[in-house]
Amino acid sequence: MEHTDVLIIGSGIAALQLATCLSKDMNVIVLTKSSIGEGNSPYAQGGIAASLAPEDSPFHHYTDTLEAGRFINQKEAVLQLAKEAPEIISDLVSRGCNFDLDESGNLLLGMEGSHSHKRIVHGGGDQTGKTIVDCLRQHVGDHINIRENTMAYSLLLDQDGACCGAKGRGSDGTTHTFLASHTVLATGGCGQLYTFTSNAASATGDGLALAYQAGAKLTDMEFIQFHPTLLYKDQETKGLVSEAVRGEGGFLINESGERIMENVHPLKDLAPRHIVAQTIYKQIENGHDVYLDISGIHGFTERFPAVTRLCLDHGIQIEGGKIPVAPGCHFIMGGVHTNEVGATTVKGLYAIGEVACTGVHGSNRLASNSLLEGLVYGKRLALHLSSTTLSAIRKPVVKTPQPLPYVDLPSIADIQQRMMRGAAIVRTKETLRDVKQWLEDFEFEAQLEHTVESCSAEQITRLFMLTTAWLITTSALQREESRGGHFRSDFPFEKKAWESVHINHTMPIKKGERDEYSKATAIT
Repeated sequence: MEHTDVLIIGSGIAALQLATCLSKDMNVIVLTKSSIGEGNSPYAQGGIAASLAPEDSPFHHYTDTLEAGRFINQKEAVLQLAKEAPEIISDLVSRGCNFDLDESGNLLLGMEGSHSHKRIVHGGGDQTGKTIVDCLRQHVGDHINIRENTMAYSLLLDQDGACCGAKGRGSDGTTHTFLASHTVLATGGCGQLYTFTSNAASATGDGLALAYQAGAKLTDMEFIQFHPTLLYKDQETKGLVSEAVRGEGGFLINESGERIMENVHPLKDLAPRHIVAQTIYKQIENGHDVYLDISGIHGFTERFPAVTRLCLDHGIQIEGGKIPVAPGCHFIMGGVHTNEVGATTVKGLYAIGEVACTGVHGSNRLASNSLLEGLVYGKRLALHLSSTTLSAIRKPVVKTPQPLPYVDLPSIADIQQRMMRGAAIVRTKETLRDVKQWLEDFEFEAQLEHTVESCSAEQITRLFMLTTAWLITTSALQREESRGGHFRSDFPFEKKAWESVHINHTMPIKKGERDEYSKATAIT
């Protein structure tokens, strides 16, 4: 059993920002189920949005974010994010982060979809995530203990329901107990719930399931962003082709050379991601092949080295000027409900980064706001915890496992295929009901409560995926409209009345209350 002031579960940009901004007087343990160089953050090709140009302003950034999120965003949270963005860039520059510069030595600002101004700061062309992670890792001090290959599988609660740490499973199967004054979820997203995804293999929704298991509120889980352009070959997606490619002049065509975004949206190829993804999806469903035409981008290989390498690795010759693409799961806008510093509804438990729902993204995240959010909230939480008097570490309640009937969990591939068919880009009442019933047959809540302790890491992953998939599917079934990343073909339009509606989930107190409890808390 180990004790620490702050336990951080996850090792991406939000986690590293928090860890390196915390007071050096605090002891910190960072748990990551893989290694520090894995996860989504190092592979993030997009940049950081910040209003740095003279003609730009935080208000323009704010209004663009609301428009992309279809106005279901928490407006004050969006405004504060936009205001803090320039300072975040300044902080990183002062810490030695190597952002791309123009010929005059100023930060090079790029354009991406749904932005009204050039405000995207990049590092290494299309390697911004790696650039920032490399920078933050250089500032990891001796007070920070990074524990790799340790998967958190259960949050510890005291007799009052407050979080006081977590249990983890090592790669050798050993169990580790970590007691902490503050526990932070920074586990990222859940893209691996779908067959087509840009996400790393580790993005299986662990933090979302952990929070649900601990009784924290989750909200807006139906809002899943599908990135329009993943490299597509042999009926499989192979990796992300950055939106910045379209920002630099790339455009979408089908096999006949027809520009598919013409007459779809005023911004054409730079329309909001959900509109572009849905358009590509319809083209593919109608038997067309879709390509990103890059023939007009000068110096493509220098500007986009990661995309170039991805294409070459999969036998796509970029000299031909066309990259085959398809949409795939990219980002979840919903997540663990938090306040302005990342506090959840469970005392002692915080969430930052993609696992959290701060309200800034609404129903569809604006490009390059994800790295920004992780950095802003990581810094905010660090300042909050560093100025908070440490409380004594609470004693966890020891649970007595109850014997349950054996349930044969589905494979990861089965979960991905079910979600891709029934709860992905285009949803209907029938497909969502089918997926929901299939998920509930595996009694995942009872397994989370009573048998997770005896599961292997691979079984825990499947259990967490089932839980997160159910949260997404149930929320999507309840929202009877289309908005942002949530598209219902049986309710294909936005409804003004739903603009103020957020669908919430909290683990039922008693077995068998799931449906009744979910309905009671769905509309707030």
